[in-house]
Amino acid sequence: MYVDSHCHLDKIDPAKIGAELPQIISNARERQVEHMLCVCVTLEDFDAMRNAVAEYSDVSISCGVHPLYVQDSQTPVNDVGKRLRELAQQPSVVAIGETGLDYFYHPESKQLQQQHFAEHIQVAQELDKPLIIHTRDAREDTLALLKEGRAEQAGGVLHCFTESLEMAKRAIDELGFYISISGIASFANAKELREVVKALPLEHLLIETDSPWLAPVPHRGKQNQPAYVVDVAKCVADVKGITLQQVAETTTANYYKLFKGSV
Repeated sequence: MYVDSHCHLDKIDPAKIGAELPQIISNARERQVEHMLCVCVTLEDFDAMRNAVAEYSDVSISCGVHPLYVQDSQTPVNDVGKRLRELAQQPSVVAIGETGLDYFYHPESKQLQQQHFAEHIQVAQELDKPLIIHTRDAREDTLALLKEGRAEQAGGVLHCFTESLEMAKRAIDELGFYISISGIASFANAKELREVVKALPLEHLLIETDSPWLAPVPHRGKQNQPAYVVDVAKCVADVKGITLQQVAETTTANYYKLFKGSV
């Protein structure tokens, strides 16, 4: 049985995928995906996202502001912590995020991103809910803010990981974090990432689709969906030279260990 530890079910376009949400969920179940974590990217989207997946007991949710959306957020940064606390009290919310830093696309908003990130870390620690971290071209600042905020007390994951082996090892060794692998690892040009996957301990890995983006081989060019997390698992198994069952069992156990509220 598999878990898609990071997807955006509310962002999937039924017209592009040829299926509505009930069929998308059914597709995942048919491939033995037993649970999905639908991740929030803006506070304004939260209610619609929650309502869209409310009837599915095998879908948990998070609340947070993605670093690429902080500039457009309708919630002032001084109110972000308060709003996160309100939303995170809901039983279906098992994590805080997606949050983090992205200097690749929006280096001009570094300071605002850092302010939002710090607020998310504080709320996660207060509520004992793990963090879902997006990080790109911001390795040192990401780790520094996590350590400064004592994020190890809440736990978390560096999702859709594409950074260095050194960063991954520091996140594991210094913070006890997990590293989540997406379909990017299956791409032809991702040789360096596959070396990182090979070197990391399976006990600290999760798998994800990041649907509707980043469909893995052999689904490149299609809109992604949680059913394809099985193909991510196959890639991890091939890279590490282990069985698909080992990847499925260990990453699923890792997911429930981190996201305790999903049980």
